[in-house]
Amino acid sequence: MHRQDFAYHLPAELIAQEPPAERSGGRLLVLDGMTGALLDRAIRDLAAQLRAGDLLVVNDTQVIAARLHGNKPSGGRVEILLERPLAGGQALAQLSASKPIRAGLEVATAGGMVRVLAREAELWRIELPSPAVEFFERFGEVPLPPYIHRPPQPADRERYQCITLHVGAGTFQPLRSDDVAAHLLHPERASVGAATCAAINATRAGGGRVVAVGTTVVRALESAALAAGEAHAPSPGNGKPGQALALAPWQGETRLFITPGFRFRVCDVLLTNFHLPESTLLMLVCAFAGKRAVLEAYAHAVRTRYRFFSYGDAMLVTRAGSA
Repeated sequence: MHRQDFAYHLPAELIAQEPPAERSGGRLLVLDGMTGALLDRAIRDLAAQLRAGDLLVVNDTQVIAARLHGNKPSGGRVEILLERPLAGGQALAQLSASKPIRAGLEVATAGGMVRVLAREAELWRIELPSPAVEFFERFGEVPLPPYIHRPPQPADRERYQCITLHVGAGTFQPLRSDDVAAHLLHPERASVGAATCAAINATRAGGGRVVAVGTTVVRALESAALAAGEAHAPSPGNGKPGQALALAPWQGETRLFITPGFRFRVCDVLLTNFHLPESTLLMLVCAFAGKRAVLEAYAHAVRTRYRFFSYGDAMLVTRAGSA
């Protein structure tokens, strides 16, 4: 597979710059992964697209004010993007500046001095004046993606949220190779608790479907299922509604990169937004419902003027091969 296999044309005016006035005001494109059939609906019609016995699984991670601006002693600007809080006042972060960053650099910010300790792969270990989440929530800003061409606003703290995978650089990092198989995701932390596992197992036993709200939920649940499979060989019925699925509580780091050919073990339906061309998230959706069906759905969305990306409209996708 090549990166260009997941390209599509998107007029810039279809990239949503603001959320809809009401969360229920967005449009919903329904894609049947079994047949490729499409329905144009609205988010407020979501309940009518679900069945009795379906289970919605949502991500409880919240987007924090993870972007912080500062200055070098020379006056040069530095942008700090929190990747992962660590013990005490340390954290892993992405740092960007006009000139190379070096260990030992001290960056002056609105909350005090941030010291750069060491390089760790593509991230930097930094030391903050106080615990990371507390520090960034007080002095940082919501990290709106670069395709939203405006400064963050107070309302973004509420509206730019997920609907437990702690998303980091891995999810949004562009592919650096034309060969999809050569791409390696950064590790991201995920946690699937006992109550979630019990609800999923009961839903499966009762013939219901697992509806993942967001690609982060898909990656977290499928990572948990893969971890369980390492300890217990999967039964022939696993992965189909109405049959037992022994999903067990799990937490850890995941590098799971879902591309066409992946065998889904947990998720039957996906509620998600429209993703960037050639992105790893678009590849996940193509794996879920078939590349041809998904790209045809995206072409339909462009023709009928859906709003794209984080503040845009949504898709409800039934997995190809699911009952």
